[in-house]
Amino acid sequence: MRGLLVSGLGPMIKNVNYLEGSLFDPGEADVAGYFRDVSPEFALERLELSVDGGRGPLLLPRCSDVPHLTTFALLAILDGCPGDYDHLDTGDIWADRSPALADDYDVVLLSTTFIYERRSLRRALRYLAERWPDATMVLGGQFTNLKFVPVMRDHPEVDYVVRGDGEEALPLLMRALAGRGDLSAVPNLVHRTDTGRLGQTPLRDIDIETHPSPQFRGKHDIVPYESMRGCPFSCGFCSFPHASPRWRYKSATKIRDDWGRYAEAHGASMIKAMDSTFTVPPRRMRELFDLLPALGVGWEGYSRANAVTSAEDVERFAASHCRSLSIGFESMSEESLRRMNKRVTAKQNRQAFELLKDSEVGHRCSFMVGYPGETPEDYRQTHDFLTNEYRGYFMLSIFSMQDETMPVWQEADKYDLQVADPEDPDSGWSHCGMDFAQAKALHRETLHEVRRRNDEALLVLWQSRYEVPIAPKLPRRQRLRIEKLIERIGMLPVDEPDRARGRQLAAGYLHQLADLGVTLRARAGAPV
Repeated sequence: MRGLLVSGLGPMIKNVNYLEGSLFDPGEADVAGYFRDVSPEFALERLELSVDGGRGPLLLPRCSDVPHLTTFALLAILDGCPGDYDHLDTGDIWADRSPALADDYDVVLLSTTFIYERRSLRRALRYLAERWPDATMVLGGQFTNLKFVPVMRDHPEVDYVVRGDGEEALPLLMRALAGRGDLSAVPNLVHRTDTGRLGQTPLRDIDIETHPSPQFRGKHDIVPYESMRGCPFSCGFCSFPHASPRWRYKSATKIRDDWGRYAEAHGASMIKAMDSTFTVPPRRMRELFDLLPALGVGWEGYSRANAVTSAEDVERFAASHCRSLSIGFESMSEESLRRMNKRVTAKQNRQAFELLKDSEVGHRCSFMVGYPGETPEDYRQTHDFLTNEYRGYFMLSIFSMQDETMPVWQEADKYDLQVADPEDPDSGWSHCGMDFAQAKALHRETLHEVRRRNDEALLVLWQSRYEVPIAPKLPRRQRLRIEKLIERIGMLPVDEPDRARGRQLAAGYLHQLADLGVTLRARAGAPV
């Protein structure tokens, strides 16, 4: 049997329009109008850094071979299944590319873990059905965990959906499709019966403590990791617990042993813990603080603000080789956090920020605007914090209404929650606090003000085109300052409509970069 695994990230749907017209939007920016006094062919990629007695490009195209967790976990499962399997990255679907693959497959396996809405799923299924119309189509992952009934109803090209854990179900399904087993013995399977109705086999979870963690192929400096399934929290904006309702987690000892094996077998020097909250339960984190220092492997993960409550906590994170924590602050309004059922306060957010901002442990904090019930006045507290106080990397997103399984929908009447188009919910939602247009305007206002007024807060968005961290050998504060200046230069065509004023600002920013060791490389035969 020959199969095709289709997996990867979903289409970019968050803040996709924000970089339009900037230097981060290739081919769209008015480069000559703003940089003709510097170079008629100015490009950010021509910036060079002087460090350790040499010079080299500051911004390198992203090319890191960081394994995609879902892909490599599924490939590890398929290694034990009958037949041969090729892989198609979903990025090829969103870019309308047609990579060289076989003309025929017996089965096509589509992971929906990073597909967030129906239109993207339709696009992926149309692409696959047109290229391999005779293949058996099997879907699994987060989206179909939640939406398997409408998916099977609306897409006759889908033959099966695997719900929940696939480690046991997928090999059994592949053996059955190869004629070596019975479909009725496959757990977690949704299928069509002879009468056209949906049939489901019993759901069965694996024990992630005793089940072997995925083995990766080849050498990888950075390895992704999953230490739990499900989530102990029920934030109003997150459907994750609904898709995986039973919270399970690996022990500190298993994590230590897995990371040590990845370091020895694959050369990993960094682990990216992809769990929604790696720092829970607290007891396990305390055990990891004791086990990880001797391992010597760097790591980063997601946390909640109330996991960082003292200078001693920060010291223990640093001693365990934690390089960075990503923390969902979400809001600096106590009222908004209460509505979200976040179970963290604005006071705890601020305490974690104060403890981390000058520490060895990096931080990236995420915020949102427009959660149901939030008013512009509520959001102003987040805006003011980002504009006047915040230091470090941050993300700011407009609240997404894309999943009707989010707990907030249980309070739809309370917040007068309305969605004009279920097929494109983010284009027209409203609630008693604001509507999508207001949230979009507030989002843009905050990002604009932070860029102009806060020298030490840096949006995580444009960096996705480049190798990160940028200039890794430099001290973190110097690196942050360089990135801030690049951000201001890149966004000049958007921020400053007066080209003459823009040219003055560009010259000033480039002068500041020169003081930090960053200059513009001359093109061959054309000195700058």
